[in-house]
Amino acid sequence: MSSSSNVPFPTRSPSTLNEATPTPFQPDLNIRLICPDCKNPNPKIIEEYASGDMVCGECGLVLGGRIIDMRSEWRTFNSDENEKDPSRVGAASDPTDASALDTVISWKGNTDNNALSRAHFKATVNKETACLKYALQEIETICHAMDLSPELIETTKQLYKRSAEEKVLRGKNKLVIHAACIYLACRTMNVGRTLKEIIAVTQVSKGHLSRAIKMLVSTFDLNLKQMTSEDLMARFCNRLNIPQDVTGICIKVSQRIEQLGLLTGRTQNTVAAAVILFVTGMLKRNMLIDKIADVSGMATPSIKGVARIIEGEKEKLQDLFNEVESEKLSGILSEAEMQ
Repeated sequence: MSSSSNVPFPTRSPSTLNEATPTPFQPDLNIRLICPDCKNPNPKIIEEYASGDMVCGECGLVLGGRIIDMRSEWRTFNSDENEKDPSRVGAASDPTDASALDTVISWKGNTDNNALSRAHFKATVNKETACLKYALQEIETICHAMDLSPELIETTKQLYKRSAEEKVLRGKNKLVIHAACIYLACRTMNVGRTLKEIIAVTQVSKGHLSRAIKMLVSTFDLNLKQMTSEDLMARFCNRLNIPQDVTGICIKVSQRIEQLGLLTGRTQNTVAAAVILFVTGMLKRNMLIDKIADVSGMATPSIKGVARIIEGEKEKLQDLFNEVESEKLSGILSEAEMQ
């Protein structure tokens, strides 16, 4: 199947990867409405829908009349939930809905309806559509178990549908394909989810999952973002019930470590866990390392080893903790002045 510009997740084009075509010079043909009195190159035009006029926001000159109000002509309130929906355009179409255009006969009622429904299903069922519908339902179940956002769920569905259309992972285990699509959707939308977390939910082999991810990356033009310990920090701290101010210090420390390149090559789960252990120790809020290991999914010796490396570079991070002490001191002084 050929890829086009309006298709989500287009396939990679070899010509565009090797050759960078410069953008040719083109004249600016945009039509701009400028007030003849102000003659401001950046005009402030206001559309007054109540009077149907287009007015200059600086001098008040009426620039046009009889404008069309493109907003919706209805308002919906909580008390109108049981009333008829005033929208005449229908619901938004779902491009990943495999059964949107299918005809379904209800089996409820009597025996004749049940038999007619079975006969209609056998005569009109499309195997590919049925498999796609079932796969999308499985993806949605896995994403809900991982507490992922609806936007990321839709991105995962689109990626799976494109992989099915291109027949990229044909013959592979469906659960492995689902896990690979979820991981790449998280990387595309900069959502911190690691392979270990996805494997813990889907129970697939890491080797099979890695190969499926490589095949999808080599097929589609994906805008993958490098995961850092900062992406995992807020979620780990939230699960450990760490206060917001301490979470902010952990994020700043992880950013400084990333800038200095102190832990290059280490897994981001280990770095995030070690930063939490180091920061809570510096702030005299000691956290049990077993809890940190349980949340991060990393071994206790690995976390301790990375934390010792951070401890050895404590001088490069001391200014971050000095800022915390100065903020606490200023807060105490302000409270004393108020009293």
